[in-house]
Formats: sequence, C-alpha cells, structure tokens
Amino acid sequence: INVSVFPPSNACIGRYIFNMQVTSCGHTYQRCLGDFYVLFNPWCADDPVYMDNQVHREEYVLNEHGILYEGVHKHITSRPWHFGQFEDGILDICLKVLDMGASYHHGSDRDHCWRNDPVHVSMVVNHMISSHNTNSIMKIPENNDYLKGTKPFSWNGSVPILQQWYNGRCRPVRYGYCGSLAAVMCTVMRCLGIPSRVVTNFCFPCSIENPLGINETFDCTGKNLCGKDKLWRYHCWNESWMARRDLNQCCGDWQCLDPTPLETGRGLACSGPTWVRSIREGELDFDYDGHHLFSRLNSNYVGWLSQNNARKAKLFCDTWPCGQHLSTKSVGSDQCEDITGTYKYELGSLKSKEAYYRAYRRIHPGYCNASNCHIDRELSTLRSPFLSDSGVNMRLKMANCPMYGEDVQLHWLLENLRNEPKNLNFNLCAQIITYNGCPMDQFWKDKVNVILGPREVKKIPLCISYNQYGPHLCDHNIMKVVAVSDPECGDVLMVSRDIVINRPPVIVKFLSQPRLKVPCTAEISFCNPLQEDMKNCIMTLEGCGLFKEPMTIDLGTLASNQQARTVVEFTPYRLGKHRLLANFGCHKF
Repeated sequence: INVSVFPPSNACIGRYIFNMQVTSCGHTYQRCLGDFYVLFNPWCADDPVYMDNQVHREEYVLNEHGILYEGVHKHITSRPWHFGQFEDGILDICLKVLDMGASYHHGSDRDHCWRNDPVHVSMVVNHMISSHNTNSIMKIPENNDYLKGTKPFSWNGSVPILQQWYNGRCRPVRYGYCGSLAAVMCTVMRCLGIPSRVVTNFCFPCSIENPLGINETFDCTGKNLCGKDKLWRYHCWNESWMARRDLNQCCGDWQCLDPTPLETGRGLACSGPTWVRSIREGELDFDYDGHHLFSRLNSNYVGWLSQNNARKAKLFCDTWPCGQHLSTKSVGSDQCEDITGTYKYELGSLKSKEAYYRAYRRIHPGYCNASNCHIDRELSTLRSPFLSDSGVNMRLKMANCPMYGEDVQLHWLLENLRNEPKNLNFNLCAQIITYNGCPMDQFWKDKVNVILGPREVKKIPLCISYNQYGPHLCDHNIMKVVAVSDPECGDVLMVSRDIVINRPPVIVKFLSQPRLKVPCTAEISFCNPLQEDMKNCIMTLEGCGLFKEPMTIDLGTLASNQQARTVVEFTPYRLGKHRLLANFGCHKF
C-alpha cells in the first residue's frame, strides 16, 4: 500500500508521527510506521513564506555558504560563514529551539497552533538566540570580557554553536557577537523553510536618552570618553521573507529581525519582525519595534569636547550619517550587495525628509501637530556644526591599507576657506575602538601647530608604527585617529578616521578534487608577518560536506616571517558545493 500525505499550507511545522490502525476479526492493532517533518514551503504559492524567484530561493533557503560583512563604512571587510542548515541533526536542534522558546508568546505549547505562522515562529527564534533568560543559544560577553569562553570572532559557522547548545542541555554558548547571532538565526530560519539573509549596517548608534540623537564626548587630547551612548562601527541582523498576515499583506516581503539584545529604554531586548518598507517610509505605528530600527538608521551625530570646568563645547566636525552601506551577500555570487535603498531614501531627497518628519511625529508624540519647520529647528540642536562653518575643511585620508605588523600611514588634509590666515594648535591621538563602540586604550598622542595662509591647502603626513599600536590591538582590529583643535584658538574643530587593521590571510588549497567518499587532501598555509614570535597559534577548520566535526590544529609558536604549512586529509560524506573555512588565532588576535 502506498500512502501519500498532503499537508495543507496552514499546517503547523514540526515533527509528526505516522501511525496505522488495523481492525480485523474484532481486534484493533496499532503500529507506528515512522515519522516525518513538515516545514514552511517557499515553493508553495499558498504558503506565507512563498518566494516566486527560483534563483532567490536557491540563495536564501538552499545555500549553506554565506558571507558576513564587518569593518567600517570606508573599509568593509568580509568573512565566510558556514550556515550548515542541512547538516545531520540540525533540523532536530532547530525544532528544539522552538520547544524551548514556546512560552515566549504563549503560556503553554500544548496546542502548537502558533507554529503555522512565520511571524510568531520568527519572534520565538529571535528571542531564543540571545534574549532568553536561561536557555538562549548564545551569550554576548559583558564588557568585552570573554576569558571564560570562546573568542566571539573565532567561529566559522553555525553548526558547532547549535550542537554545543543542544549537547550542553540548552545552556548558552559562550561567546558570540552580533554577526554570529544573526548568522545562527539565519541557519535556523533557513532550516525551517523561511528565506533569510544576514545584513550588516555601518555606523549604528545605540542611544538611551534621545532616540534620534547620538552623542560622543572627547577630552582635549582627542580621547573618546566612555559615555551612555555608543556608536557601533557595524551591526548585523537578520532579514526573513514572509507575508505579514497581521499587516494584511498578501505577498511576501523582507522583515527585519535583530536577535542582539540592545538597550531600548525598557531594558535589553531583541527587536522585530519589522517590515523593511515601513522603516523606509517612516510608518512606525503599526509594527514591532519600528521606531527603534528607524532611529538607529537615521540618528543625528553630535560631538562634544569635555572641558576642565565640567562644561561641554559642541565640536565642529563632518561625520557620516548613521545607517550607511547596508550590505548583504549578492544572489548567486560572493559579491557584496548594497541594500541601503530598501531601508532609507537618498539622503536629502524630498521622500527622505517626508519619511523623517512622519517618523519624528510618531517617536515624539508632543510634535504630532508640529510643522516641518518646527521639527527642523529642533533637529538643528541635535547636529554638530559642519567644519566649513568654521572656515576650515579637514579630512584624514589613508595612504596605505595596513595589515598586522605594518605601520599606519595617513595624510591629514587641511584647507582654509577664508581670506584670512589661520594659526591653529591641534592635539592628535589614536586609540582602540571595539566594533560596538567601546573606547579602549589610547596609545598615541601628538601636538601639531598648523599655520594656513588665505585659501591655502596643506597636506601633513602622519605615521603610527606597529610598535605603537601592536601591543594594544588584540582581537579588536579597529582604531580611531582624532585631531582636535585647542579651544583657546576659537571654534573647536575635530576630524577623525576609523582604521581597520587587516589580519594576515590564511591560504587554503585543495590538492585533489573532492569526490564523494573518496579521501581528499588540502593544504592550509599561514605566514607570520610580525617582527616577533606568535605564540599559542591555533588553526580551526570547518568544511561543509567535508568533515562533520570542526578540526583544530595546534601550531605552537611561529617565529617572525615563518610560514606554517599543514596538510589535512578528509573524506567528503555528501554531495554539494564544498568549501573549507580556516580561522587562525594566536595570543595577538
């Protein structure tokens, strides 16, 4: 007997048991024939996650390889990621995630009725990634202290994280960061049949007091002081494709889901799902957490100089607006796709202003009936004055693209916009900045007197040696260089530049073509570029379809300019596109 089961499009996702009952001669027999899984179906037009483009389905549901974008808005870096949604046991782990988070929206999970709604499923998954009190999948280290766990940037993929959580009785894995949290969520959503992708936003503000303003304070040396507000250099979240029946949507569209717990004024919380188009239009009153996401993409920046008398002076500075270069992996390629236009209109355009006014009135109910001019006057107090208003233009331009071990070379460009000469004294400094905006060590300071004739343009070379920044960089490969003028010279001018120090590359080379169930070898090589030894060197390998468990190779100590070559052997265990990911770590990073 052949039996076909046709689950309706509104069936609850999960694992089902298939029983057979036979009645014969007055006796009834029952037998379990097996079990099967029901998932969301983006190939089915009646399913709320239906996606009508086959190429997009292959990318956002079937592709196990991804790319996370990091760095700063002027220097975007990338790292490969293995989602692994089709690895053995991952589907059962993903369903366990739903079981553990079932009480998030419902007092009990006895009827499972919410599991046919991708909106509620996505909210449960979003909450379980890092916001659950005891059973969240991953923890973020407090105060960037991760000595009691795994370094957040050492993960290559989602599979080891999910397996460690499941095998550890659903206790949080230590530690992750916004990128790994978003990537793990993408794995769970794709595994459940919901098209998903990871998005990175650059210049991401976290402000507690003013939702549409971000404040940074500096001292007279240019040192960034730790305050309540934080300007994240980048932040990753997840987008999932679904039709929002709760918003009367008949067709699918991208919904923003941020699993990283962020300060909302009511404590730490994840956010979403939020319709991406509603963020662009400033329509914030009918969706989850729309005002938080809009604020973090459209905040105004104010720089302050802290003076000895506890007073603050507003700095003249040119800063990039928040919410820049929203990036995700392109469909069918490893290129970066800029999707900023889906979240916000072009800066300064009429539609951009209309969306901002609309959102401002919803975020600040007291301005519900205020005119646009009134809102503009209020916004002027939330911005730093431009450098050109002071009669001087400045910018810091990179002269090289430094790697670990190399000196940082910059050109400091100054232009006098007035017909009068200017005599300015500047304090310069450099300090380490974490990706989430926490200022660390200030390791370099200098003083420079600059004399500019009328309309004169001047270029001043700056150099920060590796010996100066190397001992302080550690895992945080971002530094901030600041030049701030002496307040006694008049207006306080500031120019800054975030600099990414590139890590040395790990080269992976297959020595033979991978074939199913046939032994294969690959060579992994790494060269120490520093003029000193690298200690505690470890190589972590992960390969989709190549080996089931991550492989760790202890390289010990690498002398200066020493090249380490390691040959690994493995047997591919399933068909598909194979990619070997290698991550190098040592006492330096």
